[in-house]
Amino acid sequence: MAENKIKSRGLGRGLSALMADVTETAKGSAEEGGRRPDMLVPIEKIQPNPDQPRRRFDPEHLEDLANSIREKGVIQPLIVRPKPGVVGSYEIVAGERRWRASQKAQLHELPVIVREFDDTEVLEIAIIENIQRSDLNPVEEAAGYRQLMEKFGHTQEVLSRALGKSRSHIANLMRLLNLPTEIQDLLEEGKLSAGHARALITSDHAKEISKRIVAEGLSVRQTEGLVKKYASGDLEKPKKPKPVKDADTKALEGDLSANLGMKVAIDHKAGGEAGQITIKYDNMDQLDELCRILSAN
Repeated sequence: MAENKIKSRGLGRGLSALMADVTETAKGSAEEGGRRPDMLVPIEKIQPNPDQPRRRFDPEHLEDLANSIREKGVIQPLIVRPKPGVVGSYEIVAGERRWRASQKAQLHELPVIVREFDDTEVLEIAIIENIQRSDLNPVEEAAGYRQLMEKFGHTQEVLSRALGKSRSHIANLMRLLNLPTEIQDLLEEGKLSAGHARALITSDHAKEISKRIVAEGLSVRQTEGLVKKYASGDLEKPKKPKPVKDADTKALEGDLSANLGMKVAIDHKAGGEAGQITIKYDNMDQLDELCRILSAN
């Protein structure tokens, strides 16, 4: 039943199918007199899809696209639908990146092609378009799969067939959503790969290990080894740095060592008056001499 539901709404169509429709319309219009199938709409009348699965847009890539738009304009029209309840306004179905870049390029109007889609179709197309184009980071892609499953009742098996992704790929990505928010943020920022994140899923020390991955530039294999070490407790305890001795303490150590003929170390607790002296002897004769000196009185 779930599979029939998907077929009836065209799950898996994505942008390529949409643009195929547009091409057919354009061809027909050209034969009828060359009129373009798209229309120009003031940019302020176009709004993004609030359910767009992609939340991060690379500023550098947007700037590059904006520069291209300044020079050549928007070549590919946006796909929009009439905004429900707002006459004369439109909601983006596909093309939000072009819309954002056009704002940077200070365009006043954009070419659009209007299609009648309901809320379900808009969300499915937005998710599928991004997944098919590999535009989503692992967390956004996983969230997209979850939306398709929770909102529309699709199963992993059906999504696998419709999107051309293996079932294990979908299942592994969705497991990333169980990671702490801090680690998901590192994934979205590109500081961790999906391989790193998968290695952390079963660890009770995921946050601590993720910090080491970023700080030390660990590979996925190194991360897997570190996860095993944390799990077994086989970790080297960090060595405490030796306190730096001041010049007076070092001078006193030298004087005592010279007088006794043995190595003397003074460990004085910083900020206090207590400490300890360690005297190292090399043989029994030195020990006898030390005892004689200490008991001379």
